[in-house]
Amino acid sequence: MNADGETSGHECKDGCMEVKARGLNRETEGWLFGILSLLLLAKLNRCTFMNFKSRFHGLMARQGAQRLGVALLILLSTVAPVLAEDLYLAPGKPDSIALLGPPPVSGSEEQAADLALSQSVFKARTEAETAHATKSATLSLFNFAPAIGPFFQPGKFPKTEALYAKVKKELRTPIDTPKNHWKRLRPYQIDSALVLGRGEPSASYPSGHSTCGTVQGLILAEIFPEKREAIMEVSRNIGWDRVLTGKHFISDVRAGRVLGQAIVRELLANPAFQRDLAEAKEEAKAVQSQQTQPAEALVGAGK
Repeated sequence: MNADGETSGHECKDGCMEVKARGLNRETEGWLFGILSLLLLAKLNRCTFMNFKSRFHGLMARQGAQRLGVALLILLSTVAPVLAEDLYLAPGKPDSIALLGPPPVSGSEEQAADLALSQSVFKARTEAETAHATKSATLSLFNFAPAIGPFFQPGKFPKTEALYAKVKKELRTPIDTPKNHWKRLRPYQIDSALVLGRGEPSASYPSGHSTCGTVQGLILAEIFPEKREAIMEVSRNIGWDRVLTGKHFISDVRAGRVLGQAIVRELLANPAFQRDLAEAKEEAKAVQSQQTQPAEALVGAGK
């Protein structure tokens, strides 16, 4: 994930598939084995059915659809459910552009008000706020430890970390699509007095950090519901820190919050996500139970 909360690349897991076919001649079986090998080597299990089909369209044209038809039909019927199950978000969901609408128009009073706020908070920020913003920009799940508890540390919550790692891979498209559509300039690109640190490679609207921070917060609030209010305060501050440091307008941050909420609604509607979320909740309960046992033992020993 880059400095604005965008994911990069596609990481995926090798799968193991068993294909049984009766009545195939040796040539067809050979093509089936070859295509299956290509699939595994290319690690295509994050592609959709249509992406997979397009990758082999040229091969089918060169070798003849009749010869490959049976093998591909069996292979695709086996692989397509695996490909679909691997994704939490359906293609095109949420529709970021329709959901958010455009940012303030350049030269408008709304844009001027946006810029004036950015200039004001940038000038008034303290060293402590700048340091906090630098830390929150890392988008680590464990930046939420002050809200959840000191026990919330890397390595203790592998299922929770794995859950968000999978979600993070799917955030690039809903974030980048509106960024690339509207191509809004960032505050420091309009007013050079707002430059702080290195620049960002992507457009300003919506804020990727605000989007990711909202997604992180809402997922963690599902896992630790008793800490929801404190968790969401940390989540909101991730976006606000981007205004403090001149990286985003407040309207970018608000749009990121709206987008993050829409993404989590889509996630919660997915059975695979619900299954993995349930495992993360059980993990959290187990860790918290371990934290209370020593204290309870001490109380019992004092009786």
